[in-house]
Parts: sequence; C-alpha cells; structure tokens
Amino acid sequence: MGESDMTTSTGGGEDEAAKSRFVERFAAEMTAAGMQRMASRVFAALLASETASMTSAELAEQLRISPAAVSGAIGYLTQVGMVSRERDPGTRRDRYVLHNELWYETFTRRDQVLIRWEKVLTEGAETLGRDSAAGRRTAETAEFFAFLHDEIGGIMDRWRARRAEGPRED
Repeated sequence: MGESDMTTSTGGGEDEAAKSRFVERFAAEMTAAGMQRMASRVFAALLASETASMTSAELAEQLRISPAAVSGAIGYLTQVGMVSRERDPGTRRDRYVLHNELWYETFTRRDQVLIRWEKVLTEGAETLGRDSAAGRRTAETAEFFAFLHDEIGGIMDRWRARRAEGPRED
C-alpha cells in the first residue's frame, strides 16, 4: 500500500484488516445496487483512503487485483464522473482521485439525466397515445422523473445547509 494511505493508528495490521472488511462490505452493497463489482471495490478503496486518491499500483496491491482490473474499473468510474485522473507531480504515474463533492456532483449529473428521460418519456406517451395503457404508464413515469427533478434541487440546498452546520452529534 502507498505511503499516503498507511494507517496512523497503533493497531497496524488489525486496522488495515478492519478497513479492508469495510471496503469489501461497502463494495458489496454498491454491487447489489447495480454497480460493476470491480468499480465498486475501487471506489470503496478510494473512499476509505486518507487522501481519497491512490495510484493504480496501490489499488492493485490493496485489493489484490490485476492492473487490468484496476484500469477497467477506473475507466467506468471516470466515465460516470465518480473519479478523475491526475498526474503525480514529477512522475509519469497517474493518481485516481475522488471528487471533493462526489455525491453532489453525481446527483447534479443525474438531475440532467432525469430531464432528458422526462422529455423522451413525455414524447413517448404522446406517441403511444395517452388513452392507451402504455401511454398512461409512460406518462406517469415521465411525471415521476419530473417530480424527482423538482425535488433534487431542494434536497441539494438542504444538504449544503446541513453540511455547513458541521457533523451531527448523535
């Protein structure tokens, strides 16, 4: 594992084993939700790293996967906007980095997808005929995406306000 991702606690190997269990558990949850398995593992490893960034070699070593598996996962995560690639200063190595406001960015992009889906579904409802079962079902789906689009803006505003307040004390 890279120096930037080493644990600073005295538990050493025990802390790394617990971290590894968390990475695999969260990756399994993301995989169950539909994300590619290797992409889920790479994302979870980046999330759990202190710097939110790792090289391909660090990811391969930590996850015990091939460089090709890392490359495929990074390709997917980059395409969906969950990570970016940066050059390590003074080297030819790439470092893969989580975005600072990852979830905000992800949902903002999803908001644009919702707009496009709503438009296509509305047109589809017209094409299918709003009096047909398929047309009504398609129109209701379009309305659902319109509702989500309307709600996401408010949710993001509330998230920014909550984040500014600092962590909750439970």
